[in-house]
Amino acid sequence: MTGLNVVIAGGGVIARTHVEAILRHPGLHLAALADPDPRAKDRLADWISEQGAARPAQFASLGDALAAEAADLVVVCTPSGSHADLAEQALAAGAHVLVEKPLDASLVAARRLARAAADADAAGRVCAVMCQHRFDPASIAVASRVRAGDLGRITSAVASVPWWRGQQYYDSAGWRGTWAHDGGGASMNQGVHAVDLLLWLLGRPEEVFAYTGILAHERVEVEDVATATIRFADGALAVLHATTAAYPGLGARLQVHGSQGSAVIHDDQLEYLHTAGGPDSSAHADGRDQSGDAVPPSELRGAVKPGDAMVAGHLRQYHDTVEAILTGRRPGVTAAEGLLDVAVVKAVYLSAHLHRPVPVPAVLAGDFDDVLAAVEGPAAAVSLIAPAQVAR
Repeated sequence: MTGLNVVIAGGGVIARTHVEAILRHPGLHLAALADPDPRAKDRLADWISEQGAARPAQFASLGDALAAEAADLVVVCTPSGSHADLAEQALAAGAHVLVEKPLDASLVAARRLARAAADADAAGRVCAVMCQHRFDPASIAVASRVRAGDLGRITSAVASVPWWRGQQYYDSAGWRGTWAHDGGGASMNQGVHAVDLLLWLLGRPEEVFAYTGILAHERVEVEDVATATIRFADGALAVLHATTAAYPGLGARLQVHGSQGSAVIHDDQLEYLHTAGGPDSSAHADGRDQSGDAVPPSELRGAVKPGDAMVAGHLRQYHDTVEAILTGRRPGVTAAEGLLDVAVVKAVYLSAHLHRPVPVPAVLAGDFDDVLAAVEGPAAAVSLIAPAQVAR
């Protein structure tokens, strides 16, 4: 066997996507699966065998796997509430770590893991967070224009994740739709990728004002609709919309606007890009779409997406993670960035609960931890509903 030995913690749905990416990467060898559910392990191991790959060893816990296997990289694919504990365990054992988003369901735990990741970084170990959409060609094209100043001063952005999840989705596993294991609803699990892209493109968030609601699902503790305004340090304003109550589900959309240009990403493809090409934006007032100059035709809006598009996105980030491990550089998405994503989502929940703007730096620092502890419980679910609805 050659390459880095990989141990996966968790044998659920998202683990299969990770496995597909790992099997395609020439520098990775899937050594073991760890999950307390033997059925989950068996199903995933059987599927791996069906792909013609060697059947990995199976363990009931990550600790058992780490004791038995020489793990170079541990991939955490368990429910969100266990991410920090397992990632810290892997780092303590000397392994590099890739954590499926979000960093953790708990801001306290996410903060703790970010500190452990910083210590690991100083010791030459990588701890990355899976935010694969940063590595989409469309995202990279827009980010490069933003970094180069081609869009001028970034003034605003709109991120919408209008997805649908039927009641069966939440009923399919006891941890879904709970504060303890999911850490939130549409904003945390579906919208966190949009949050990550907003922060990556617009910079440091300062304040959040939000409303959330439980409007289309039953037996859940967390929101299925959220809208928020985010104010950034340089004055830019962004609107975040995330929902699992938009039947039948539409493509995620991100618009970025500046004083000299705008860009639109729709369903991970570049739909529109225009930059003025100079300080006099009136010279290009026609707004000609320049998307075709920025990405290959296969990445333009309307192009047929390959059936393995999701795996391809994960594979791009695996290439980045492996390169970071081999070269000693930091990964494309660090634990500190993953922590900030979680803090912004928690600010959404705090604002919806308190009915006022919430400063993100204070959330990040722990000033709202006591309030969060009260918000994140079954008895507090009604606080997610907008005030007018409570009255009804």
